[in-house]
Amino acid sequence: MTDETRKMAFICSKGTLDMAYPALVMGWAALGNGIDVTIFFTFWGLDIIRKSRQDHLEIAPVGNTSMKMSMMGIHADNAGIPNAIGVLPGMTALATKLMKDKMKALGVPPVSEYLQMLVDGGAKLYACKLSVDMMGLKKEDFVDGVLDIVTAADFIDMTEGAQIIFI
Repeated sequence: MTDETRKMAFICSKGTLDMAYPALVMGWAALGNGIDVTIFFTFWGLDIIRKSRQDHLEIAPVGNTSMKMSMMGIHADNAGIPNAIGVLPGMTALATKLMKDKMKALGVPPVSEYLQMLVDGGAKLYACKLSVDMMGLKKEDFVDGVLDIVTAADFIDMTEGAQIIFI
């Protein structure tokens, strides 16, 4: 056994509600196991750390073949939600509400609270410079706890020896 602290790095590239939670949940679990956690937010994943967006993340049923009818409260074994239903007005809002309600019922914190828990627990959060520049954002657009805006090369240097998980 080595004295070196294990490291995990997550790359969050999607800004939907269902793609925000995997890094948050795994990052929190890693911190609980004494593992150093770094999270790099790039492209649409920046929405997870944007002040104006993080409480408005959504889940769209269109093109989401993994979304099941049971998510809608319909017990249909493993049947998926037909894409034709997903295009109806209001379906994204409904799917988002249903997911938020299910997460709340399970005692899962909202994204903003989860991020604060990670920061308080010692996770390091970084925004991708290319994506920030491309979207015309500034550090002030991000929640407290985002340490810096860094390049992909910086992130690779900072996470040398870490397990990297792309989400």
